[in-house]
Amino acid sequence: MEVSVLNIKGQETGRKVTLNDSVFGITPNDHVIYLDVKRYLAAQRHGNAKTKERSELSGSTRKLGRQKGGGGARRGDINSPLLRGGARVFGPKPRDYGIKLNKKVTQLARRSALSYKAQENAIVVVEDFTFDAPRTKNFIEVLKALGVEGKKPLFLMEELSENVYLSARNLPRVRTMSARNLHTYGVLDAGVLVITEKALAGIDAILAK
Repeated sequence: MEVSVLNIKGQETGRKVTLNDSVFGITPNDHVIYLDVKRYLAAQRHGNAKTKERSELSGSTRKLGRQKGGGGARRGDINSPLLRGGARVFGPKPRDYGIKLNKKVTQLARRSALSYKAQENAIVVVEDFTFDAPRTKNFIEVLKALGVEGKKPLFLMEELSENVYLSARNLPRVRTMSARNLHTYGVLDAGVLVITEKALAGIDAILAK
């Protein structure tokens, strides 16, 4: 599949690039996409919730009442979960929600997501660019020139320059990312992919069979 290379003014440069069929032209595998998205979302969870167990509370260990005949539930010390201010039974503990996937599975998921975007003609290739200084207005002009304003674009660059990142940071529904950090969720979440020439070569180097 051939795609014309544009400059940041939206004009054709006269060059064309061929999207690698092994990356952008495979039959998408929905199940591995599901697994990789699940892995990504699980990794976003902090897992820091913590409640104190009985042994972690400060309080007397004296038994409050006799074992039988009190007319109520049995209870031990004042840290009992049955009492107000007592411990919590089976409370949450800090944990890692991460899910491990084989490298080949994650790569197949990314190729599948990119192939979906290619099928939808939602890929724009631009020549490499940067800004002399961070300025959101300049980035808005690029969005308009490329015709991706309001389409939730994801800009993939070989190396994400600080000026480009800062220029796009305040724009809603616009994301920038270096090619080596590409992940399945980001591709599927984007409405259109804007890929620089060097980033495209980097994606091929990482994902091509």
